[in-house]
Amino acid sequence: MSGRSQRRRIVTAALSLVCAGIVASTAGNALAEASPGSRASAASLASSTGRVDHAVTLPGTKCPAFPADNVWNTPITGLPVDVHSSTWLKSMDSSRVDLHPDYGPSGGIPYGIPWQIVKPAQPLVKIKFEYAGESDKGPYPFSASTPIEGGRSASGDRHAIMVNPSTCKLFELYDAYYRAGGRSTAGSGAIWSLLSDKLRPANWTSADAAGLPVLVGLVNYNEVKSGAMDHAIRFTADCTQESYSWPARHEAGVADKRCPPMGARFRLKASFHLSAKVCSAMCQTVITTMKTYGLILADNGSNWFFQGTADTRWTYDEVDQLKQIPASEFVAVNEACLEVSPGSAQAYQPGTAAYAKHCG
Repeated sequence: MSGRSQRRRIVTAALSLVCAGIVASTAGNALAEASPGSRASAASLASSTGRVDHAVTLPGTKCPAFPADNVWNTPITGLPVDVHSSTWLKSMDSSRVDLHPDYGPSGGIPYGIPWQIVKPAQPLVKIKFEYAGESDKGPYPFSASTPIEGGRSASGDRHAIMVNPSTCKLFELYDAYYRAGGRSTAGSGAIWSLLSDKLRPANWTSADAAGLPVLVGLVNYNEVKSGAMDHAIRFTADCTQESYSWPARHEAGVADKRCPPMGARFRLKASFHLSAKVCSAMCQTVITTMKTYGLILADNGSNWFFQGTADTRWTYDEVDQLKQIPASEFVAVNEACLEVSPGSAQAYQPGTAAYAKHCG
């Protein structure tokens, strides 16, 4: 991505327009949360490499949210604290900030990032990209009914996320504008196979600044309600480094090593506790997830804002209870030992001989 793109994203962060309480469209809410089930254990599915993995599924589909050995789905409880942890935490104002759920009700209208399950026969359209050199050409199942973050008239990141349940393809757009007659535009776009661990090419953006998928890192209502959320959560920081670490593929930061790089992973301390009186079962599920899978720095934005799906079922209590988590209760962890190969999000899994060899 060009320097102009990096400056644009940095200015956006400074103005707190990235993922900062934007009111989301409810148009795709019914489709996005169509299944009453949760992202729970699913039958084995074969990846594009022929490997068979037990994985978790996206609500309303039979598609895994990437293979079970994907870094997003890998517990980090045994990883060491990164030597830069205290420096990065200071740059993120962690001693004075509590976590902020970047989703939930807002005057009766949910905000967050919507997504849509499209019909397998959904017509595909071509899209003109501002950053075409780092975007997958498509075409994309983008239509007038596709929900856009913030609504069709909103500014901000304007994410549009679509899943084809037949092919298990994930389509994500940034700064998306649908226009009839083949005139749709977006800032950037990425297409992922949910059956594969394959990452973006090095230095390529995606629908976020880190070159990572958006959907798999969202707090999803169905998952939280089920009591099982088995993946890391995406979050933002105001200052990010002019570099990235695996599994990120892109940076949009500044030349300041005091700030964390894109892809940095943070874990809630095991000693942190909120009583059931102030933290319901759904709140406890998110806390457990943050201790087990942690947070992945995915974009520029307000410090310690973590993202979730736009859903009419969120209540104020369910999101406000999570504002009691101090950022100071987190540490950055070094997950480099999990990396199997640079171009893949496959991670060595705790409890295996390979994990013991590389991370023990």
